[in-house]
Amino acid sequence: MYYTYMLRTECGSLYTGIAKDLFSRMKDHASQGKKCAKYTRGRVPVALEALWSSADRSTASRLEYHLKTLTKKEKEALILAPERLSVLLPVIEKEDFVYHPKAKLELFLKKTDLSRI
Repeated sequence: MYYTYMLRTECGSLYTGIAKDLFSRMKDHASQGKKCAKYTRGRVPVALEALWSSADRSTASRLEYHLKTLTKKEKEALILAPERLSVLLPVIEKEDFVYHPKAKLELFLKKTDLSRI
């Protein structure tokens, strides 16, 4: 299982990434250490805004790539209405992604000891 996610940073920007181990990757971002993405190294993540799972890395990478082509305004709209994914990105509408709503994100985060995310 692979995850494609969007993080909000303390300055309000959005970062999109993929991970096989979501908890470990969130710890990497929160630690601001060497394993942290360059983008989030100077921008502390404060919220996990959206999360999709997929069966393989290829599918997760395609979603990540296409999410990164969206404008910030489109990403914000997607966070508010995730069912619009196929409207914003029709090229991937037939892909096998599972969106995890905010309520489920809380369950993911309760399994970690992250104070910032």
